[in-house]
Amino acid sequence: MIYSSFKDKKLSLLGFGTMRLPTAANGEIDRKTFQQMVDLSIKNGINYFDTAWPYHSGLSETELGLALSKYTRDSYYIATKYPGHQVSRSYDPAAVFEKQLQKCGVDYFDFYLLHNVYENSLDVYMDEKWSIFEYFKEQKRLGLIRHLGFSTHATTETMKKILDIMGEDMEFCQIQLNWVDYTLQDGIGKIKLLNERNIPIWVMEPVRGGKLCTLSAENEAKLKDMRPDESIPAWGFRFLQDIPGVTMILSGMSNTEQMMDNLNTFEELIPLSETERNTLLGIAEELKDSIPCTACRYCTDTCPMGLDIPLLIANYNELRFVPSVNTSMRLDALPENKLPSACIGCGACTQICPQKINIPDVMKAFTEKLTTITKWSDVCAARERDQK
Repeated sequence: MIYSSFKDKKLSLLGFGTMRLPTAANGEIDRKTFQQMVDLSIKNGINYFDTAWPYHSGLSETELGLALSKYTRDSYYIATKYPGHQVSRSYDPAAVFEKQLQKCGVDYFDFYLLHNVYENSLDVYMDEKWSIFEYFKEQKRLGLIRHLGFSTHATTETMKKILDIMGEDMEFCQIQLNWVDYTLQDGIGKIKLLNERNIPIWVMEPVRGGKLCTLSAENEAKLKDMRPDESIPAWGFRFLQDIPGVTMILSGMSNTEQMMDNLNTFEELIPLSETERNTLLGIAEELKDSIPCTACRYCTDTCPMGLDIPLLIANYNELRFVPSVNTSMRLDALPENKLPSACIGCGACTQICPQKINIPDVMKAFTEKLTTITKWSDVCAARERDQK
């Protein structure tokens, strides 16, 4: 197992994420298989386990606590998160935190994250009415949290704002990063920002929830020609292994086969060569099929509705790549008159666009596409019902 250093701790570079646990035919968590996977992971050197309040409708924390209960408390690190990103009528950090300790069967958390601090949740986390941020800083002072950090799906610009507000108290940051989101979600900019702030990087979605585990026969052949013995998922992990600042790479392993492949990948550090990295990034450009916006922002100066067109196109490109509530979350932070549906189709933006993008058509298509994804507020309402 490859290890990384974080303060006084030696962390397995591969962490076990528990958002996608093995399930039985009836949809319930397969406890026996999960226990076997936890045993196998510990036997092979994994010592970091990640869960969260909403995973598996609130059952992930409980199941992880049960699976780890046979091991001594100093033999593993456990991380969970506070769900301030969920749209709710009220927030009670103390009640949630005390319940999490009980569910996980621990007296303290090694790592604790403010879950998805982004455009629409930053105000919730900082609202004095709820005292979420202050509460968790106090839990750290009391020793019930050993290390405090945050996860985010925010834009790079919003991340700067987050770090300006709470960065002094954040010891690590968890971002979505893989060889497609390296450019699709400005992973390059986020890595640079976190390195500048000396904040270690935790990686989630290294293979995009399995999306990057299978490629076309042509693209797989390109990779196999360079590394015949490397699995396709392994390329995703190799891509991350030598990125400056990356300290933890989480993988939501759902079966033993996935775990064995990952364990094999993390036996040895074998970073990609420049040629291999460029080949992978070239395949990423093919997969994205993106609207070629360069974010020059000429269009925003001419838009009579004041739309942030580059931001909207970036979200549309992500939605085109794979349906996701991430886009819904970000758009929730925008007022109605700043959504793609607010475009009046005047065409002033297209006339000045250096890339000759028909922006009104893009805004129309984006608006139609949004009707096919679940609203983030509906996801939160369902989770709140499940937790009761």
